[in-house]
Formats: sequence, C-alpha cells, structure tokens
Amino acid sequence: MLARLHSVTLEGIEGVICEVEVDVARGGFEKSLIVGLPDAAVKESIERVKSAITNSGYKYPKTQSLINLAPADVKKVGPAFDLPIALGILIGQGTLVNSSTKDFIIIGELALDGRVRPINGVLSMAMTAAANGFSRMIVPLENAKEAGVIQDIVVYGVGSLTQAVGFLSGQLVLQTTTVNIGELFNVVSNYEVDFADVKGQESVKRALTVASAGGHNIMMIGPPGAGKTMLAQRLATILPPLSLQESLETTRIYSSIGLVDKNRALLATRPVRMPHHSSSGPALIGGGTTPRPGELSLAHFGILFLDEFVEFPRHVLEMIRQPLEDGFVIVSRAKKTVRFPAQFMLVTAMNPCPCGYFGADARRCKCSPGQIERYLSKISGPLVDRIDIHIDVPAITFSKLRSRSSQLGSATIRTEVENARAIQARRLGDSNVMTNARMTHKQVRKYCELDSASEMLLKQAMTELGLSARAHDKICKVARTIADLAGEENIRPEYVAEAVSYRKLDRKL
Repeated sequence: MLARLHSVTLEGIEGVICEVEVDVARGGFEKSLIVGLPDAAVKESIERVKSAITNSGYKYPKTQSLINLAPADVKKVGPAFDLPIALGILIGQGTLVNSSTKDFIIIGELALDGRVRPINGVLSMAMTAAANGFSRMIVPLENAKEAGVIQDIVVYGVGSLTQAVGFLSGQLVLQTTTVNIGELFNVVSNYEVDFADVKGQESVKRALTVASAGGHNIMMIGPPGAGKTMLAQRLATILPPLSLQESLETTRIYSSIGLVDKNRALLATRPVRMPHHSSSGPALIGGGTTPRPGELSLAHFGILFLDEFVEFPRHVLEMIRQPLEDGFVIVSRAKKTVRFPAQFMLVTAMNPCPCGYFGADARRCKCSPGQIERYLSKISGPLVDRIDIHIDVPAITFSKLRSRSSQLGSATIRTEVENARAIQARRLGDSNVMTNARMTHKQVRKYCELDSASEMLLKQAMTELGLSARAHDKICKVARTIADLAGEENIRPEYVAEAVSYRKLDRKL
C-alpha cells in the first residue's frame, strides 16, 4: 500500500517542500530502502524508525518497503524525516487508517522509544509551509512555539509517535500552539546594559549615534581600557527595535543551526556577535560540507563587533569586504551555491600601535615609527574604505571616571536615532535601502547635494588626504546622516566638516 505525506528539508536557511512516499509491499523479504538523495542522518533514520515503531507498541512490516523523498535531485539533510517516514509506514501497512495528511507538513526526529525530539530550522520550515499553501503542521512539542509565530498555519506539537498516530486517526485531540508576538517582544526586548553606564567619551558617543542613525560601519581606535568594548556592547541599545519581519529573518538563521531559545521562539533584540580574533574564514563567512551560516549572517540586522581588529588574519578580514557592500554572503560548493543574508553594522576596535599607547598622555609609547606603520598596514586600504567612520577613543581621565554627573541614557539617544531613521525611510522609500549607509552612488548624487562652501571643504579634504571615490561617497552619506539627526533638509558645511573628521585612519595611513 502506498502512503504520501509532506515534509520540509533545508538548503542553507531556505526550506524546500518534500513529498515522502512510502510503499509497503505485500510480499518479499523484510527490507527497507530510502532513496531520493538522503544524507547519512536520513539514511540512518530507518533504524530509528524501526525501533520507535516497535517500542511504541506497533508492528513493523515484515515485507519489503521503499521510501522515496521527492524531489530526487535535492539533498535531504537532518533527522526531520523520521516522523513522516514512521507515519507513512504505519499508513502503508494499514495500522493507521482514516487519516488525512494532505494539508499537513510533518517534521520531527524520533528517539528509539518513540519520543519526538526537537530539530533545527523549524521556523524556516513553517515559513515555507505557509508560503506553499499548507494549512496545518505537526512539529516536535519543544519546537511548537517557534513554529507558532507564523500566523498563517495551524501548529500541533507532539511529544511521541503514539500522540501523532492518535491525533491523525481522530482518537486524540491536540491543542494548537499560538504565540502572542506583541507580548513576546515586550517581555524579551529589554537590554541589561545602558549608555548611561559609560563615563565621559562624549565625542565617541556622538560618533556612535551618527553611526547608528545611518547604519554606518565604525572603527574605534584607542589605548587599552579606554572603553571601546564597553561602548560596542551598548551600541545595540540605541538602535531602533527589531521589526517583526527583521526578527523573523534573523531568527530563522539562528534556528537553522539550533541557537534559538526554545522558550522565546523569536529574537526580540538586535544580535551582537563578537567573534574572537582567532576565528577562521568559514567561521566568519559560513561554509562546511553542508553550508551553514557564519558570524556575518548571525549578525544580520544587528552588530558584528571585531575587537582587536588588526589581530585577525588579513586573509580573513579580506573575506568580509564583499558582504559589507552586498549585504549577503554566497557560499559556493561543487554541487550547489547557498546564499545567506548578512546585512549588519560592522563595529571594530583596535589599539593605535603594538604597545597600545601611541598618542596617550598617561603612558609613553615604546613603538618605533616603523612598528606603528607595519601594525596599521595589517588592514588593507580597500577594507578601510568600506568603514565609514574612524574615531579616536582617548583614555578616560580620573575626574570623569569618578564623576557623579548623570550621563545621557540609551532611551534618549535611541529616540534621536529613530527620528533620523524615519526621515531616511520617507526619503528612500525602498525597504531594501532604509539607511543612508546603504544608498547607491546614484542615490548619493540625488540626496547628498552640497552647496559651494561644503563642496570646497570636501574637495580640500580629498586632496589633502588622498581619499578614494568610495571614501567620497562615505563622507557624503555620513554628512547626510548628521543633517538628518539635526532635522535639516540641506547638508551644511559643518556637517561635512564633522564627517571628514571621522576619517582618522586615512590620515594615519
């Protein structure tokens, strides 16, 4: 007897609907075969399924059975096919009757005793199911909240194979899983840190405000202990809250590799990723035999903070140049190419020299000019060009460190940032280009017009600093953001001057 069910597999973070066909023959020796380009985890599922069916009190067919996973040219990965295969076998041998699985997507890994274990990538699978017209979905109980955030599909969580059989046969009623997204965001979207924790550093806070308002990449250069890491850790608190669409896109990346908190279902705060400088290229970009997202994609719609920037291997840093421009990562393999989203703010921190105290007043630098030059040359010019703002972070003085005066909090700064972002959204009107940092060259020419005084100032800066055409556009974009923060329609000379002052590293190179 032939049974047909539907499930989902993942290619990167994208779901692909698969038909699970199970043909239980009436004769032949006991043998089960899985075809349809399964990976090792899928091939091994037949042994898990056999034990799960037997230990759940059902009979496993003594005849030949064939399981086909279609489409046959798509690689099937992971253990998500265990539950639909088991149900297909029970339907095929007549154990499970009067079941209607036509509108169901079924996913889940089986334990040997018949329990249904959670799997990765459920959010992407639910999004794919809804997009392809499926109205109901059976998922592991621990993944039910994650799938339940998709409002267009009815989600049933099951804890065992027996529950799934009882539900499909009409003998058991299961509660649907619904998630109150508004309540979820209110509960988990608060930060434990605040910009008010940082003493002094007003000029740096200003630069970070500009970077946040326009989505600009920023580099902080200063001696050890000046507060670079502390500032970077609080940068997310002044960014606008995640929208539902941004949260869904980000969460499904985390879901694909099992990093979603099962009790929260959605990411409600912007991700801040802080990879160590010993990280490899695939760890940052993504990769592997079965391609999986790296740190750049995990920072999607959030912040990628690279501390000790110059300590990263140069070839690793060069890998992030293209994603900075495009907003996505492409991982190519011999048989397929996978695209991961990677639209993030790059925040870097570095010392000004090997000893860390060049230009500091409190301690004398011990580095020679040649050592400093070699140290700074670890970062290529093309990569520096792609960082909009370079800001000095001076050592904090004792008086400011001990000051009891109130500091500007994240909530106040975030309001300024949100107002500037709203102006940009109205001006650009394109959901893919919502910040000044992502404007095209054509848009820069249209929206960053300069008066004669500003034009002269920019020309002088480019001549003296030897800036590239890309750096020219970066300055214009930053000046546009400064004007938006001020609520000004026109870019004034002082805004251009401030934007030029944020090209510190160009002067040192």
